[in-house]
Amino acid sequence: MTAIGESTLRNLDHGDNAINPDGTIADSVGLFQQRERGYGPLADRMDPFKAATAFFTRLMGVPGWRTMEPTLAAHAVQINLDPNYYTPFYAPATAIVQGLISTGGAGACAIGGNAVQLAQQLVDAADQGRLIGSTPDHIKEIRWIAQGQAVPDCGVDVRILQVLVLALQVFDQVGVSDINRRCTGQIEGAGTASSHYFEGGGLAVDFYRLNGQGLTGADGNSLRLISALDPVMPDGARVGQVECRAEAGTTIGTTHFTQFDDTCTHLHIDVGFTDGQLTAG
Repeated sequence: MTAIGESTLRNLDHGDNAINPDGTIADSVGLFQQRERGYGPLADRMDPFKAATAFFTRLMGVPGWRTMEPTLAAHAVQINLDPNYYTPFYAPATAIVQGLISTGGAGACAIGGNAVQLAQQLVDAADQGRLIGSTPDHIKEIRWIAQGQAVPDCGVDVRILQVLVLALQVFDQVGVSDINRRCTGQIEGAGTASSHYFEGGGLAVDFYRLNGQGLTGADGNSLRLISALDPVMPDGARVGQVECRAEAGTTIGTTHFTQFDDTCTHLHIDVGFTDGQLTAG
């Protein structure tokens, strides 16, 4: 949204000249039309990755940015004349992001449907420290599948394995707090009616950390994961924490996910109420 407003998504090597407080000329460049004062040398401002990193770093320093109107959050970083300047660019920005996701931006085409192979990918990620568990640790359930073992009441639905592989394509590190509660003897939340428990369990996964950051279901990483998964989920799949998003003043539209209430300590994904398959094979 911000880059559309500043440069129409072009990495411009020029911009509007402005006068610095010391009287020197400061020329804004790049996707975000950043100036040397505060944003560093020309090479950094012309590097889309470094320019975007600089923008988001400043955005994260804006108090309450997650719950602000997008144009106001962007204005707090860019300090342009009109706080509402970016409003017209929000819809096309959303369409661009959704288009990238639906054409495979999340790596969906690389996901197969073989449970053992999926589990082996996940075990590799766990051994690398990219997939981490909580207490009790449910990663063992995935290890058994990777080894070809069918441990009673400790199975994991292949669609949940696919969700985990997709999450690892979007994030460098993924933390999982719950998968099959029947396996660990947990009776909490929805109890035996939970997708973590009924029909043998393993029909849901709770994410509690992404890239080292705790989740509420309304935070940026939660929204990013929901957006990445929604295009490939079967109709009737569920995503939790809708009231957490409402309380934070954040909403996200979903096509395939049904949104429901859950506690604001994680992000819940489940396939327990659908017979459909992920379109990720």
